[in-house]
Amino acid sequence: MENQCVGLAEAMGLTPVVKRVRLRFPWKQLSPTILRIGNCWSLAAGSDPIAPPWPDVLIATGRHSVSSSLAVRAANPTTFRIQIQDPAVRPSLFDLVVVPRHDRLRGDNVMVTKGALHRVTPAVTAAAAQRFAAAAGALPRPLAAVLVGGDNGAYRMSEAVATELAARLVALSESGAGLLVTPSRRTGAANEAILRRALEGRPALVWDGTGENPYFAYLGLADVIVATPDSVSMVSEACSTGKPVFIAELPGGSRKFDAFHQGLRADGITHPFTGRLESWVYPPLDDTAQVAAEAWRRIGAQIGGRP
Repeated sequence: MENQCVGLAEAMGLTPVVKRVRLRFPWKQLSPTILRIGNCWSLAAGSDPIAPPWPDVLIATGRHSVSSSLAVRAANPTTFRIQIQDPAVRPSLFDLVVVPRHDRLRGDNVMVTKGALHRVTPAVTAAAAQRFAAAAGALPRPLAAVLVGGDNGAYRMSEAVATELAARLVALSESGAGLLVTPSRRTGAANEAILRRALEGRPALVWDGTGENPYFAYLGLADVIVATPDSVSMVSEACSTGKPVFIAELPGGSRKFDAFHQGLRADGITHPFTGRLESWVYPPLDDTAQVAAEAWRRIGAQIGGRP
């Protein structure tokens, strides 16, 4: 969630001051729709202070940020306020609301994206790829970046599912591809061990969690990308590269996840992962840059130029 805010700020050419907030009772328990008063007292111990000097631009995301955003609105109405994700209150309380198309919120100041905002750009992935080029240089082409998630509120990765994914990755390596594999915290130690055992001795690099995270580098080095479906951000980042993106299905799903993935498939951006590669072309997802441009357009209309 923080990466969405920082990614948009960077796309706007801004260097953000990051504020992390935690809510106290009853703001934490109640929807912003219900509790709309006293937002200046909503923060719990451990939160960063929301206080002057007030920003020219405020970018916030998630339900727990809404009370702070509204408190800034009350204290300094000239701050341009961008809210990412459905705030569960009237969009008109913000200057710009950004939601993915699988959300239902619409309005005059609501901008709809195909996926999540993020920090991935060609410059970022190219710079990271240079730092890892030597380590990946011995692997055969094509190179497949494998972005492995795992359990969350919608999907489950059991050991049986991890074993099936490992078998498909083995088949991919036997077809001549090199693998750049990065598990996540959601993968779990047991599932990660299954992947490591299956790929041992094969043309594969599996990140062990130490040193610099190679995630950006793998996106830059890869010819194709395989990703599990459990993270809208991870899949959106993969699709921003313009490279073929294969989705390795997991059991589960939800209305929002299903709509997100159905939209990408209908657009010809992603294909299911079966263990074999194919190639196709699509316009890379460019949501972050498009939102940045729209934000500046609205700021210009509001104050006549950049702050």
